[in-house]
Amino acid sequence: MTISDPGTGRRVFHPTVLDLGDVVLRPWGRALDVPGGIGPALVAAAADPAIARWTPLSSSGPIDPEAYLDRCETGWAEGSAAAFAAVDATDDSLCGNAYLGWTNRDDGVAMVGYWVLAAARGRGLAARATTAVTRWAVEHADVRRIELYHAVGNEASCRVAERAGFPYEGTLRASYTYGGGVYVDEHLHARLASDPFTE
Repeated sequence: MTISDPGTGRRVFHPTVLDLGDVVLRPWGRALDVPGGIGPALVAAAADPAIARWTPLSSSGPIDPEAYLDRCETGWAEGSAAAFAAVDATDDSLCGNAYLGWTNRDDGVAMVGYWVLAAARGRGLAARATTAVTRWAVEHADVRRIELYHAVGNEASCRVAERAGFPYEGTLRASYTYGGGVYVDEHLHARLASDPFTE
């Protein structure tokens, strides 16, 4: 069932929980409860060398957990972005993040991103979470095209994209800065709503 804003008819993301079995994707927000507290968990995630290098989580300096949660809650409230915390199904510990945001809402185009903490790597979580949020967005928010960008040097993300059914479409030159003011080339992967899901 596709959900749209009843007042405007625009495509929207509505908060939901996605169960992956060993991991549950829950909306980021102050109601999220993780061991040790959500603020310290975010600070620890931003300090992870791989997350700091390849994601925008801390690209503009030390993370401000309150500002991060404000952005997440605003995105959910406006239906403009869907930020999920991946938490372990047995102990609620933070494992990672999956994110969807509109890049052209009127045309049904969104982008997806993710990060996974070191302790949760090697379980295929990034690809599984990307697949889950993509399927949900197609089925419930009328997403037509989903794009995935990663720095050319981030080979792990290239493998995640392929496993999640996002074929490579091209290289964007000097496309994004992940901190430090240097713009790097990025690979663009994308999938359409009409592409079959394999998982």
